[in-house]
Amino acid sequence: MKKVLTIGEVLVEIVATTKGNGFLTEQPLVGPFPSGAPAIFIDQLGKLETPCAIVSRVGNDDFGQLNINRLIADGVDVSAIAIAEGECTASAFVRYQEDGNRAFIFNIKESACGTLDKTAEYDALVECCDHLHVMGSALFSPNTRALVMEAAARIKQRGGSVSFDPNIREEMLNEPGIRAALDDVVSLTDVFMPSVNELFMFTQSACEQDAVPELLQRGIGTIVLKRGADGASCFTRQGRWDAAPLAVTEIDPTGAGDSFGGAFLSFWLAGAAPEVALRYANAAGARAVTRLGPMEGTSNRQELDAFLHEMKG
Repeated sequence: MKKVLTIGEVLVEIVATTKGNGFLTEQPLVGPFPSGAPAIFIDQLGKLETPCAIVSRVGNDDFGQLNINRLIADGVDVSAIAIAEGECTASAFVRYQEDGNRAFIFNIKESACGTLDKTAEYDALVECCDHLHVMGSALFSPNTRALVMEAAARIKQRGGSVSFDPNIREEMLNEPGIRAALDDVVSLTDVFMPSVNELFMFTQSACEQDAVPELLQRGIGTIVLKRGADGASCFTRQGRWDAAPLAVTEIDPTGAGDSFGGAFLSFWLAGAAPEVALRYANAAGARAVTRLGPMEGTSNRQELDAFLHEMKG
């Protein structure tokens, strides 16, 4: 089986139990939960028994160990997660607003994963992995961008493949080098996994009907469009497949897109038909929002089969 590598942030998430705008008053909190978009994505792959690994950096603290323990338990190779003495593991405090939007306070840039260095463990994983998954959120750091682009070039040169989930907050687009890095990643991408809004960040077209063919003509083989509560679509040069939304009670949407992407890639790498990969990805994303905590909703195959059966009934 092909082995998947991702590079980027590992953090803990701490969630306010009340709804409101920000953290200007005392709040009861729950957590810490293992988190970080690349970590959630790779955990979902591990849950589906796809060989996988992550390059990251955490502090020598409970938050870092919490993440490492979870990833190991779910089958992820953590050999390239460096433990930085005297530094802190990244964190995010989250509070939901009444309209469902979220307010975050991040400590990532100044944390242990704010600077990833090239290590022997990184080199070893790049040499043994056949696929690289890139999360746009991981490109905030020049060091991380350099590692991602090197890994992508090396893996593609050996005949491997690359998937890309833009997953980028709007304010990050103002960071020096981000726009060019995003365009460079797209040029190497085989499987593209944007949300509807993110689709137009990479095209000259202003509508989906034009944007998708434009990207396919540029060499991307598979486009998986995440529509949130409206389901999802998959496009290749051979056709289009749609997955209808699954009606669930949303508890926590954080990590749903990462779970979706991890599930799709697991089935795609195993040679599943596009409609099969899309069906399981759609189920993984829907099931993820029913659990509190960004990594708590990642699913194994048995859980996804049971969930899909329940949705039919």
